[in-house]
Amino acid sequence: MSDTKPRHFVKQFQIRTAEGVRDIPIYSEEGFRLLTEMWIRSGWERKISYEATWLGIPIIQLPQDLLMLQEVVFKSRPDVIVETGTAHGGTAVFFASLLELLGKGQVISVDVEIRKHNRLAIQAHSLSKRIRLIEGSSIDDKTVAEVRSGIPTDSKVMVVLDSNHTYAHVCEELKKYYDLVTPGCYLVVCDGIMEILADAPKGSAVWVEDNPARAIREFLLSHSEFELDSYYNRLGITYFPEGFLRRKTL
Repeated sequence: MSDTKPRHFVKQFQIRTAEGVRDIPIYSEEGFRLLTEMWIRSGWERKISYEATWLGIPIIQLPQDLLMLQEVVFKSRPDVIVETGTAHGGTAVFFASLLELLGKGQVISVDVEIRKHNRLAIQAHSLSKRIRLIEGSSIDDKTVAEVRSGIPTDSKVMVVLDSNHTYAHVCEELKKYYDLVTPGCYLVVCDGIMEILADAPKGSAVWVEDNPARAIREFLLSHSEFELDSYYNRLGITYFPEGFLRRKTL
C-alpha cells in the first residue's frame, strides 16, 4: 500500500536581523517578498535566464518578465518595437511573434556587435520578415539616426533598453530614445535588479550605484510625461524592478 500520510511543509522560516532572529510566516506578505528576493538572487547566480529559448532562439530573460512584456505589447499594440541589445536574437523573435499574432508591426533590434552565427539564425527564422537588425553602439548618433529613419510616420512605438546595463550607458539611452515612445506605449528598462545583486557571489560592489534602476529614478524626476506602471512588477519575480514606464496619454 502507498503511504497516505499527509505531507508536512514548512510554514515559516527564520531571518537574522540587527535586532535578532525573527520567524517569518511563508504565507504572509513579508514572507512572499523575502522568498521572492531569495529566489531571484539564487536564480541569478545559477544563470537560469540563460536556460530558456523562444521558438528555438536563446532569449536570456526570465519567463515571468516575458509574460509581462507580452501583456504590455497586447495592451498597447505598438507598430514598432525598438530594442537595444540583440544578443542571440531571442527577444527580437519573441516580439516579432507577438506582432505577427497582432497582424502588424516590426522589431528594430540594435546591438554593438551582432555575431555572424546569431545574425544567420535570426535571418533564417520564419519571423525574420518582422525584424530589422542594426549593428552599432545604441548611443552612437549614427545608430540612433538609423533607428529613427526606420520608423514610419505616425507609428505607435515601444522601446526596450537591454544592452549595456551601466548607469551612464542607460542614462544616455534614455536621453536618446525616450521621445520615440508614443503616448500610451511603454519604455521598458531591463536589469534594474543589479542594484540588489551587488553583494552576490558573482556581483560587484559598484552595482550599488552603477545600475539601471538609478538611471530610471533620475529619468522620472525630470520626465513627468512618463509614469512607473507598477502593475507589471506586482508578482515580484522580475529582473526589471521599476522598469515598466508608460508614456501618459495626451
